[in-house]
Amino acid sequence: MPRILLGCEESGIVRDEFAALGWDAWSCDLLPSRRIGKHIQADILTVLDDGWDMAIFFTPCTFLSNSGVKHLYIGGQKKNGLYLPRWEKMRRDAELFKACMNAPIPLIANENPIPHKYALEIIGRKYDQIVQPWMFGHPETKATCLWLKGLPPLVETDNVKEIMQTLPENKKHRVHHMSPSETRQRDRATTYLGIAKAMTQWSNL
Repeated sequence: MPRILLGCEESGIVRDEFAALGWDAWSCDLLPSRRIGKHIQADILTVLDDGWDMAIFFTPCTFLSNSGVKHLYIGGQKKNGLYLPRWEKMRRDAELFKACMNAPIPLIANENPIPHKYALEIIGRKYDQIVQPWMFGHPETKATCLWLKGLPPLVETDNVKEIMQTLPENKKHRVHHMSPSETRQRDRATTYLGIAKAMTQWSNL
C-alpha cells in the first residue's frame, strides 16, 4: 500500500481523498485534525524521513505571499527600512518550504499563494503551475501555485469560469471577502474539495 504524507494539513480534506483510493494517507500538523483519520500532531520536519512514497505540503504562507510583501517594511513603506520581526518569520517559513521540497520523498507537491521575490530567493526556484478554483468546479478566484517534484501539472476537471464571471465580486472573490473571525485564517487556507479531488490524479503514477 503506497504511503502519502499531507504536510501542514489539519483539515484532512486531501488526506481523505487519497485514503478513499486505498492509500495509507497521513496528515501532519501542529494542530489536531478537524476530521477523524490518520493524523500526526507534530512538527512536519520530524516526519520527513519516515519512508513516504509521496507528499503534498501546504506550508504556512502568511509571510511568503506577495499580497503581504509591504508588511516586511516598517509602516508598509520600503523607505522606512525592514520590519525585522516579520522578516525573520518570512525567512523561517521559506526555509521550512525549502526543507519540505528537499525531503527524501520521490514525489512532492507544495502549495502556496503567489510568493514575493524574497521568499523565492530562499526557496530557490519558481513554482511550476498556477491553478484556480474555477478550473475544478468552484466559481471563485484564488490563485494557487504548485511546486512539483516528479509530478505532472494538474489537469482541470470542471471549468466554470464563465459561470464565475457572472457572479458579484463578493462571490467571485469569496475568500477575500470573508468576515473577520477566529477561524478566518484557517478557513481561507482550507483546500477546495475540487482541487483536493484533482490532486488524486497523482495517485495513478
